[in-house]
This record gives sequence, C-alpha cells and structure tokens, in this order.
Amino acid sequence: MLGEGIIKGMVETARNCLGSYVSKDRLTTLQYPEERAPQFPNARQFPFLVYDGDDWEKGLRCVSCQICEKECPPKCIYIVKSKDKRVDYKGQQQFYPATFNIDISVCMSCQICVEVCPFESIKMDNEFELSNTDRFGGLLVHKNQLAKSNDHYRKVHPQDAAESDAALAAEVAKVQAKAKADAEAKAKAAAAKAAPAATPQPSPAAAK
Repeated sequence: MLGEGIIKGMVETARNCLGSYVSKDRLTTLQYPEERAPQFPNARQFPFLVYDGDDWEKGLRCVSCQICEKECPPKCIYIVKSKDKRVDYKGQQQFYPATFNIDISVCMSCQICVEVCPFESIKMDNEFELSNTDRFGGLLVHKNQLAKSNDHYRKVHPQDAAESDAALAAEVAKVQAKAKADAEAKAKAAAAKAAPAATPQPSPAAAK
C-alpha cells in the first residue's frame, strides 16, 4: 500500500502525543539539561587518561610509548616523552608523557587508541558536552584535562573497568613475584659467599 510507512509513523506519533497526557512512559522528550537520558555502558565519546591514587601526575598509567599516537587514524594525538623516569603503579621505573594533547575537533572516537594501548592507560569517556567558544585552542585538550581517576572509569564503564583492574592486578602480582624470587636468589648467593669454607678432615689412613 502506497504511503503505509507514513501512516504507521503518524499513528505512532499520535499515540505518543495523546498517551503522554496519561502515562510518563509516552513522554519521549527530555527537558534538557535539567533532565538527562541515562548513558549506555558501551557509549564512547572521547578518550581520557586513567590515573591511580589521588595524584593525577604521579598516578598516570601512561608510559609515553606513543603507540596510540602512531596508530591514530586522524593523527589527533600529540605526545612528547619525558627525559627522566619515575616509579609507576607496578613499582618499575618508566618514562611518562611530558606532553599529551588530543585535538577533539579531529578525533573521530574510533577507540583504536584504547585497543592498542598495552598499559590500560587510555579509555573512552561518555562525556558529550564538549562545545567551546574557542574554536582553536579550546578544542585542544591537554594532559591535565585528559587525566581522570580509575574511580571515574569504574563509574562510566563498570564491566570494562573490572576486567582492566583484574589484568593490572595480575601484572602487579607477576612483577612482585619476580622481585621476590630475585631477592631470594641474591640472599642465597650472599649467604653462600659469606659462609666459611669447610675444613677438609684427614682420612683414618693418613692419621696412621
């Protein structure tokens, strides 16, 4: 039937319009920004950098490997590696990003940077209110603006965050086990070196 789709659409619109007077379930419009629709767990808008603890500078997981910068299709990530190293969340000496910028006017939210990151340090946020009056400088987001706590990650993506925490816990346990084994080996070697050499006992035949 010609126009059947149009008729179905008009019927559904009329049903929602009239039904909205008797049921809140038929209210299809939210009074934004006072009312906000719930975010879906898999929603992704823009990358952010995860940090552990209370200090975002010391707790950043990023070790400035620059893989995300190289793999980014629109090349909107800009990283400068630090000259020195500092202790990371695993207790190892690592480089850190002296500069980490993302141009949100170019980013297409493809999530490739998240997929290639081997350190669980860059994730996708669900924040979508990113408009800015400064069309150039305001759309270049810097490291301090990108840094968000692991608690924030658990809030926006609870299932993914749980998997990420489990993977990091396994890495930390692996590093700690290796450090413990190395310490025990060094202790045994030092004990063996410090022990006095055993004095050879003469045989009974030699004593006669």
